[in-house]
Amino acid sequence: MLKDMKTQTHLKPGQKGTKRLVEMYGDALLCVRYRYDEKRGIRLKTVELVVEEKTVKRAEHYRDDDTVAVIVAYTETSLRDRLKTAGGRWCPEEKLWRVRYGAIKGDADLTSRILPD
Repeated sequence: MLKDMKTQTHLKPGQKGTKRLVEMYGDALLCVRYRYDEKRGIRLKTVELVVEEKTVKRAEHYRDDDTVAVIVAYTETSLRDRLKTAGGRWCPEEKLWRVRYGAIKGDADLTSRILPD
């Protein structure tokens, strides 16, 4: 059914033709579309709504050769030792460790402490 329809108009909330729907759905309204079915000779008005919103941790994608910044407190000696073993270097100016991502890739404790760029 939808494959036979053409979308003619795509409106954002607040534009002419959406005001009643904005009153009905509020901030949940993302867009209004007018679809035309030439076979049946009808026009459909559809709405796109937000039904759920939750925060997610953005996944970082690093290559094995990328140098990443890792934050480890001075008192966490076992993590510091693991970074040293992996070839990490302490940067006193930035107060963080620099290490190749490939050297810590399988270590969940260290990868969870990578400082996003």
